[in-house]
Amino acid sequence: MSVANPKKRALTEFFSPTLRKKARVSAAVPENSVLFTDHPTASHTTYPFPVPYFPEHLVNTLSEAPSTEGKHINDQTDLDLLYFQPFIPKSIENDLFQFLRSQLFFYRVQYKIKRGGIETQINTPRYTTVFGLDETSKFASDGSILEVSTSKPIAPNKYPTCSPRPIPQCLDELRKITEVFTESTYNFCLVNYYASGSDSISYHSDDERFLGPDPAIASFSLGAKRDFLMKHKPVSPKDNDPTADAINSSKPLKLPLASGDMVLMRGKTQANWLHSIPKRKGGESDKGRINITFRKAMVKGGTENYYQYNVGKGEVWKWDDVKKEMRPWQTK
Repeated sequence: MSVANPKKRALTEFFSPTLRKKARVSAAVPENSVLFTDHPTASHTTYPFPVPYFPEHLVNTLSEAPSTEGKHINDQTDLDLLYFQPFIPKSIENDLFQFLRSQLFFYRVQYKIKRGGIETQINTPRYTTVFGLDETSKFASDGSILEVSTSKPIAPNKYPTCSPRPIPQCLDELRKITEVFTESTYNFCLVNYYASGSDSISYHSDDERFLGPDPAIASFSLGAKRDFLMKHKPVSPKDNDPTADAINSSKPLKLPLASGDMVLMRGKTQANWLHSIPKRKGGESDKGRINITFRKAMVKGGTENYYQYNVGKGEVWKWDDVKKEMRPWQTK
């Protein structure tokens, strides 16, 4: 069912020919094809290689999103979700998945944490990449970074642990549409690639202070269907308080996220709920899944955090369409 929403008119602003270059592609697009040759590309000094713009057929069809109205899920304590099944039109969700998997660069981040004086090596069980910059800074047209407050270049040591990079055009097209239909703004895009059912993310919440109070996070799924589990954070029991007992004994909420679906988590959700993508054996989960999340970091600590845990210092990985797997990328 199409969405009857007056805000849809605003999308023409985002797809005006004066705002972006249109790729030259044939009007007839074969099923399951991904066209990206002879396209404009997004480049930056921090990109290991240029990222092509979306093919024209993807941009044009994305302008019809969302495909369905979002379903409100707010019938549990502190939970506020808007669930689109799907958001991305079915006619392009596979092309979109194939394009992003083949054209983005990824990392398999490793880092160490200390708990109780014991240092532990963490190997991130999925491929990650990130783009964006917090609210205190902005990218100039030449790709340099400026202070928002003064429009002057940032101090050389403002981001000592990372090299921020702008969101490429392909992901920025999706960000613009998402902002319209979620009534929120975003300055970061995180992308996870789950290569198989063995790749996962454990229960966590995106409740970092650098996101501000009651953050809105828009999470897209492309590719294989994977279960998205949510559970309320434990509540300290109080004498004769049935609410705490009910929360602590409730079963996790399970959303079977299919390709093209989007979940908007907002309000008190991050402060009070945990979410995860658990491991799964065989079946569709081994076909690969991409997760795209848009969020808004308020201060520079958010920028440093996102690049540390989604880029790190490891090697670059890129999809090999011959071997059908992620492979270390070598400069040619």
